[in-house]
Amino acid sequence: MTTRIALADDQALVLKGLKSLLDDMAGVAVVVDARSGSELLAALDDQDVDLVISDIRMPGMDGIELTRRLATLKPDLPVLLLTTFDDHELLLAAVDAGAQGFLLKDISPEDLEAAIRDILAGRSLLQPVSTDPVRQRYAYHDDSKPTDTFSEREVAILRLLAGGYSNKEIARTIHLAEGTVKNYVSDILSKLDTRDRTRAVLKAITLRII
Repeated sequence: MTTRIALADDQALVLKGLKSLLDDMAGVAVVVDARSGSELLAALDDQDVDLVISDIRMPGMDGIELTRRLATLKPDLPVLLLTTFDDHELLLAAVDAGAQGFLLKDISPEDLEAAIRDILAGRSLLQPVSTDPVRQRYAYHDDSKPTDTFSEREVAILRLLAGGYSNKEIARTIHLAEGTVKNYVSDILSKLDTRDRTRAVLKAITLRII
């Protein structure tokens, strides 16, 4: 099946380049290309898509506000936000808005293709994030701390998750089967009482597990 993508970027050259890159990927088609969040949102009234990829900083409705609107209007539609700025505040804003992915625009075409597959499979993707701003933004009460302890292997996997690694990349890095890594990640989510990898990482950083 073809993955239908809605794409937004206010820079015409970037938009054209991203569209061409995505259309060249096997099983991927850009069915909406817009110059703003509001333009993309309006186009979705007449077009069903499987994934939204948007620049963060755009005039008018930017990628963050677009993500917030989609979280209400189309909560099952995943959003991948792209930016040229390595800014932890943008990443935290993207997480708060409900984005499933946050990546820098210097990502390679191969990594972008892998990121699309991961997000469509229900996994969240984050670029590496500085820990201090996360601890300042997210506070957990003592009664929210996990009662289970974390093994060295689980801590290592959490650190790789914080670096934006996929299950396949983690498996390759620490020499485990991908299925084994998936089981570890499920156990980690359960111990942290979180529903996805993004919030697991944020909670683990806040509680100084990593």
